[in-house]
Amino acid sequence: MTIVEDAQKGIITEEMKIVAKDEGLDPEFVRRGVAAGRIVIPTSPYRQVKICGIGEGLRTKVNASIGVSSDIVDPEMEVKKAIAAEKAGADTLMELGTGGDFLAIRKKVIDSISLSVGSVPLYQAFIEAARKYGSIVHMTEDELFNATEAQAKLGTNFMAIHTGINNITLDRLKAHGRYGGLCSRGGAFMSSWMLHNEKENPLFANFDYLVEILKEHEVVLSTGNGMRAGAVHDATDRAQIQELIINSEMADRAHKQGLQVIVEGPGHVPLDQIATNVKLMKEMSGHKPFYMLGPLVTDVAPGYDHIVTAIGASVSASYGCDFLCYVTPAEHLALPNLEDVITGVKTSRIAAHVGDMIKYPDRARQWDLDMGRARRELDWEKMYSLAIDPEHARAVRNSRAPEDTDACTMCGNFCALKIVNQNYNLAK
Repeated sequence: MTIVEDAQKGIITEEMKIVAKDEGLDPEFVRRGVAAGRIVIPTSPYRQVKICGIGEGLRTKVNASIGVSSDIVDPEMEVKKAIAAEKAGADTLMELGTGGDFLAIRKKVIDSISLSVGSVPLYQAFIEAARKYGSIVHMTEDELFNATEAQAKLGTNFMAIHTGINNITLDRLKAHGRYGGLCSRGGAFMSSWMLHNEKENPLFANFDYLVEILKEHEVVLSTGNGMRAGAVHDATDRAQIQELIINSEMADRAHKQGLQVIVEGPGHVPLDQIATNVKLMKEMSGHKPFYMLGPLVTDVAPGYDHIVTAIGASVSASYGCDFLCYVTPAEHLALPNLEDVITGVKTSRIAAHVGDMIKYPDRARQWDLDMGRARRELDWEKMYSLAIDPEHARAVRNSRAPEDTDACTMCGNFCALKIVNQNYNLAK
């Protein structure tokens, strides 16, 4: 049986117990969430992974994405990025390479970390078709499903699969038009293939076969967001909503067959449309885990898109988004380097916590309360231990060491907390 089928039979598995302990929840709450499709726990029969629950009632999780490109193929660097992402606190990793030997590189990455690893198998199928036949449009349907199964057998824990692009979705896209075009690689690949071959998307047309493959290898389906906006002016348009409708229907079908499912959401969304997107997705999908790609709330800050994303991600999490895909400072400019990956993870972890402070105030705000008290007491070691990035916090202070070791060089001898502590007892 799959973990969904176990949960629906009332069985609390070891994975559910681990998630419950990690989150400070009753295991029965986790079991009910898995049974209803509101929580997923990626696992694999091929490798041991760090158990991580994603979904309603759980802490907002952060994914880091890495992968070689057609311009830069350095598998060892991608392994270093994967290890760094895990150390920085990422909850999951997606390996999204579009160059080199797909399976060999992914295996190296998977073997280097304990996190659940995701992929987008159609990248491999389409790019290998381009290498073999000269164009992505000559890919065969069998090659697409074969790539999916081959990646599943490596121990891939979840896959972004573009089930919601069909002929109706493309009609909506063409009729409505776009300011920023189509920014999803998967969406561009599949749309081009469909239009050239005048055929329906095989992942939609043969969906039950896809579910069989994923179920056999215990892979979580993440319904890909191929119609997401690449510019804030295209957010929440007809093509995006049409894809969400189809993906929500596919998610229900898959869950009824015992498969764990995540529904992916948009990537560029102005701040005033985030609540609408989250609430719409949650209601349409029956409150399945929602994976938001960013979101970026403005298009004018290349080089700082990790900050742009943190703004959108924190608001998204506060309204009920369960899973955030980080964005690095290199977004829209270059393949992320090692430092970009670390910065992206830590920035998104801050955003996830800010959202959880609204979503789960009784649980998430205790961390901030502890930090507030440590600052009041000028307990620097306690402050470092509570910081999201203790090493960085300590290094910054030490780089500008104060004369008064109780204070910092912002206030020095005129530290407000020290002055008040000498004259009042404001402890609470």
